[in-house]
Amino acid sequence: MDHEGSGALRMTLRFVAAGCLAACAVMPALAQESGADTYKARCAMCHGDDGTANTPAGKMFKAASFSDPAIVKIADADRIPIVKKGKDKMPAFGDKLTDDQIKSVLEYIRTLEKK
Repeated sequence: MDHEGSGALRMTLRFVAAGCLAACAVMPALAQESGADTYKARCAMCHGDDGTANTPAGKMFKAASFSDPAIVKIADADRIPIVKKGKDKMPAFGDKLTDDQIKSVLEYIRTLEKK
């Protein structure tokens, strides 16, 4: 291979390598947390791992227990604004969670209600 051809090959390899690195950097951002992961990271401190709000923070802030029949009967459509805007001492998560994350968390909470 002549000198000119090897320069083009090196340039092509650099371009491909740069593309691979860029793709790898974006991949983690595309990975979506599960509803359980988001719940554990954002909600469990107050509502507890089991959703009963039997935690020091849950007791202090009087967090809702997801096993309370009054809470169980609340439709997800009515829970979404509570998660987004907050309620009482619960902080707003509308600027921290996407709509899909909120829906995933609510689906996970429904599994806690059945336990």
